[in-house]
Amino acid sequence: MTAPPRDTPPSGEEPQLGFGAAFTSAPASGAATAPGSGPAPGPAPAPAHGASGASGKTGPAPAPGPTQAAEPQLTAELEAALLRELRMNYDWENSARFRNRLRPPVFSLTTVAGRWGRWVSASRTLELSRKLVLTHLWPEVLGVMLHEMAHQFVDEVLRASESAHGEVFQKVCAERGIDGKAAGPPVAATPMADGADPQGGSEISRVLDRIRKLLALAGSSNQHEAEIAMRKAHELMLRHNIESTRARTYEAYDVAHLGDPEKRGNRVEDSVMVLLTEYFFVKVIRIPVYLPLLGKRGHVFELSGTRHNLEMAKHVYHFLLATAERLWRANRGDARVTSGRDRLAYQSGVIRGFHEKLKDERTELKETGLVWVGDAQLDSFYHLRHPRIVSRRSTLRRNEAHDAGREAGRTIVLHRPIEHGSTSAGGRKLLRD
Repeated sequence: MTAPPRDTPPSGEEPQLGFGAAFTSAPASGAATAPGSGPAPGPAPAPAHGASGASGKTGPAPAPGPTQAAEPQLTAELEAALLRELRMNYDWENSARFRNRLRPPVFSLTTVAGRWGRWVSASRTLELSRKLVLTHLWPEVLGVMLHEMAHQFVDEVLRASESAHGEVFQKVCAERGIDGKAAGPPVAATPMADGADPQGGSEISRVLDRIRKLLALAGSSNQHEAEIAMRKAHELMLRHNIESTRARTYEAYDVAHLGDPEKRGNRVEDSVMVLLTEYFFVKVIRIPVYLPLLGKRGHVFELSGTRHNLEMAKHVYHFLLATAERLWRANRGDARVTSGRDRLAYQSGVIRGFHEKLKDERTELKETGLVWVGDAQLDSFYHLRHPRIVSRRSTLRRNEAHDAGREAGRTIVLHRPIEHGSTSAGGRKLLRD
């Protein structure tokens, strides 16, 4: 099985890093700064896995996640570790996107209201909002940092004299997969309101509505009717993506993040991500993240695609993980399942069985002339976001429990897509200078 690709350090390895800078720590209510050079005191951090290439946007902070407090505070030790992590990520992005042409700045965590980040030329300071760093996902933090690095590049390397987000700045961002917008919502895709269509066109809305209705019918208790509805939905999704790819623009793509960074990944999740990549029109990569409140690193999956496809992929992800767990509990009495240690083998078999079912459907649809050849614009978007990617293959242990799971997986009927909830366009937007 080919596992989802992942970002890696410039060397393509995952070394023990003793990175960072000498720093001065300030109380959490103030600003903490770290010079851009010098050795990091204390022991080296845990093994690093590179940094995300996510491009973030700024905007109102979402509600804190389940592991984050409303008003988080950092100890001096955690603050020092955070500043070292920011410097390590800066060095990685400087190498990957700017060919090491940037000179490390002073980093500052600020509490200025209404702004996520700012490049201050006079003091050579890269400011990041403390609230952003402590309450947003790490890819969003890196996105704001990249935006300010682009400002630094225009200021110190190109020495261009223009307005803050002028033509030169926008070109620098576009060439490096960086979000050049001055304000807006964070990078993660959010559910659209009913009828909303960022790509425009009532025809697309009608097609998506038909897909939703077919997947609702796929929840029928009549297995035959459910199978037919799911196959028709699969066909319509394929036809829609083949036709809409021709008119798609770079700006039509977005990203979403899945997975719990505090938990270790497993082959079941990896199998789901491979399936999403092959059959649900998204690109997936495993990216490292940092958890400032814990002083630890973890990983999440980043999905790239259109807003519609991201919503469907997120639903499929949660649906399949829940279904695999349900089938495991329901079939513990199967003679081929010998103990609880077979759980991952069985559940990865469930995903494999459903994968094979979709493959058979796609083969049948190919005979009708529906052939998916990929989305070159999405590929470009994905590779600009992640300039250095390493793919790997993993070996899957297949035993009788896995075979039992495969049989169960081939009976799965995908249904009940995520309902669209209305979203508010209001709220004060925060800025990046």
